Order: sequence, then structure tokens, then C-alpha cells
Amino acid sequence: MRGPRPAVWPIAALLVGYPVWWALGFGGLSVIVVAPAMALVLWRRRPIRAPRGFGLWLLLLAGYLISALMLGEMPPGTYGEFGAGRLIGYLMRLCLYVALLIMVLYLGNLTREELPQLTLVRMLGALFLTTVAGGLLGVFAPRAEFTSPVEMLLPGWISGNPFVHNLIHPTAAQVQRVLGHASPRPEAPFEWANAWGGNLSVLLIWFVVGWWVYGGPRRRLAVIPLVALAAIPVVYSLNRGLWIGLGVAAAYVLLRLGTRARVATCAVLTAGALAFALSPLQAMVAQRLDSPHSNDIRAFTVSATLAATGTAPLVGYGNTRNATGNHRTITTGKSGWCPTCGHPPLGGDGQLWHLMITQGFTGAALYVAFFAGAVRRHWRDRSPIGLAGVLVMILTLLYMFVYDGLVTPLSLYLVSFALLWRNSMASTAA
Repeated sequence: MRGPRPAVWPIAALLVGYPVWWALGFGGLSVIVVAPAMALVLWRRRPIRAPRGFGLWLLLLAGYLISALMLGEMPPGTYGEFGAGRLIGYLMRLCLYVALLIMVLYLGNLTREELPQLTLVRMLGALFLTTVAGGLLGVFAPRAEFTSPVEMLLPGWISGNPFVHNLIHPTAAQVQRVLGHASPRPEAPFEWANAWGGNLSVLLIWFVVGWWVYGGPRRRLAVIPLVALAAIPVVYSLNRGLWIGLGVAAAYVLLRLGTRARVATCAVLTAGALAFALSPLQAMVAQRLDSPHSNDIRAFTVSATLAATGTAPLVGYGNTRNATGNHRTITTGKSGWCPTCGHPPLGGDGQLWHLMITQGFTGAALYVAFFAGAVRRHWRDRSPIGLAGVLVMILTLLYMFVYDGLVTPLSLYLVSFALLWRNSMASTAA
């Protein structure tokens, strides 16, 4: 059996080899590592094609460059000093934005002979299996962690930065007191528990397309037990955004499928819901819904983010800022008698809010226009890949209210965007 062509190795290494990147300490930063190889492939096959609507992404990147002028400024209601941590965070996000731009152009300029659509879909399916394995690790060995080689090599003033540390220090789960007692929320092989949840929902979509829609009897036979196994970390993640996203995905599928497929899907969903209701997992979901402890925190952070953005509405502040106080007190921060005190930075509760504080309302509008435009342009594509890609774009717009897009989620969103673009080029050629 012939292996992937040389031009395909960068994306194969990124998606299929992701567990290795995570163990090395690169994780979500691995797209930056493979971007030069992707850029070399692009350079050799000029002129380079670009998708419709990609000018919006270029404007978003240009706005981020301009926002660097505001890194030293402090909006009202925030605290902190301009230092290495803020600059490192900005530069890291800038590198990610550039790497993702290269990745989309790279995927769209590979021919279908070099990289068939189904091959790319099944690479995402392989990452789904990795995500399920990481989720189960987080459930059954939540305190598993280790120091990565990258973490060992970096100087302490860089690796000690909280944002950087989350990216380079592999952990199985975040142990939090969401239900009033310490409980694990799986995050392996990604950077945060919320990133794990959002990524799993996107990868599940492509896994079903690659293994069920286009799969043979053996693959189809494996889909149901694998999805059932994934339900365990899905519930233990206590991730309401993920649960809502799965509900939206189910509604979308029922809306857009034909009558026969709709009946079959209803039967599968009914059987799954019945099995879940009879399982011990149902009680945990009910307990989580009765413990909306994060609602007040999110409300405070969002309102503070909007207030800060109003003072720099066009360009934002280049990076996140820490709020003065939180939803309970006018003071905040860790201390000897309260090591867990503090508050998440402004813009840390969703990509939309992150864009507002970093790039103003302009950046947020460009982001929404980019993905909403993708939904509008590809809505009529009723192929399995077209339907799946549009669903991911819809989930991207949903998750921007509750999940950060950086680091790994945005990579998956844009791989899905590239699949839609490649599909549209094939339709045009036909």
C-alpha cells in the first residue's frame, strides 16, 4: 500500500501525529512547527489560490498587528503592568494566526490526487480516537501529568507564564470543584477542559462522516461502541457548552437530512437517549445542570470585557487584561491565605470576547463575518462533507460565546473550512 505523498506529510504529521506533539510539549503549538513545511509546499506551486472570503481573515490578521500599539495601555477597571508575559502571549497568538493562514492555503492548494477529501476526513477521525483516549485518561487517571521536553528546555520565566504553561505541560484533566467536590474534567491531549469539549464535538462530526457515511462494514460496526465509549468523558467533562453543541448538531442533522435518513437518525438518537437515561451518567448531568456556579463569573467577565472594549472599540488592546475585582469583591488576586483567589482574564470566556479585548469590535465583526460567510456560501452543498463542514461553521459561531478559539479549536475550525473550500472547487471543476 502506497503511503502519503511528500506534500501531504505536514498535515498528516499534524493531525495523526498529534499525540506525539502533545507528549513533546508542543500540543496546540504544533501547527506553528509544521507551518514552514506547508509554506515551502505553497512556494513551489505558485500562483497560490485563495478561497472566497479570505480577505476577511487577512483583515483580521492586519488588525491584530495594529493592536500591538495598545499593548502598553490599560483600560479602566483593569490592573497589571506591561511586561514579558503580555508580549509573549501576543507574539504566540500572532504566530498562530499566521500559521493557520498558511495551513488553509496549503490545504486548498493540494490537489485531490495528492490529498483526497476522504483521506483528510479520516485524519480528523484518527484525532477523534486520540481525543476519546485522552478523555478516558482524564476520567480514570485525572492527576496524571508530566514535564515535557519543551518545558525542560525553556527558561523558567517563559515556561512559568500561565498561558504558556498550559500549552507545554501535558496533563490528563483539570480537577475542579464544579459540583461542590473535587471532580476531574478531561483535557488530554489539549490545553484546557473546554478545548477538549469543543474539539471532541467537531471531531465527532468528521469521525461519523469518515467511518459511517463513507465506511465499510467493519468501520460502521465500530462506530456505535466508540461513540458510546466517548459518552463517558463527555459527561465527566461537565461541559454544558459541549452538551448544547451536540444538541444543536442533532437538530441540524434532522433538519437537513432526507426523510429516510431522518427516520434512521431519530431511531439512533432515541436509542442513545434511552441508554443514557438508564445509565449512572444521567445523575451526573442532572447534578451539573443544578450547579451553574460559573454563570455569575461569566456575566461579570463579559460585562467587564464590553466596558473595556468600549474605550478602544476599533483596535482593542492587543492582549487580554486582568479585571480589578470579580463578581463577589472589588479586590482580587492570590494570597497566602487564599491561594485560589483571583479571576480569569478579560476575554477568557469565549473567542468573541477575546477578540473584543484584543482587537476591538472590529476584530469580532470580521471573525463573525468570515465564518457566517462560509455558512452562507456553502449552505447548498448537500454532500456529506458539505453538510458536515457547514455544521462545524455553525458550531464555531455558537462556541465563540463560551469557548476560546485559540489554540487547537481554531485549527480544527479552519481545517473544516478548508474541506468546504476544496469541495466547492471540485464542484466548480465538475
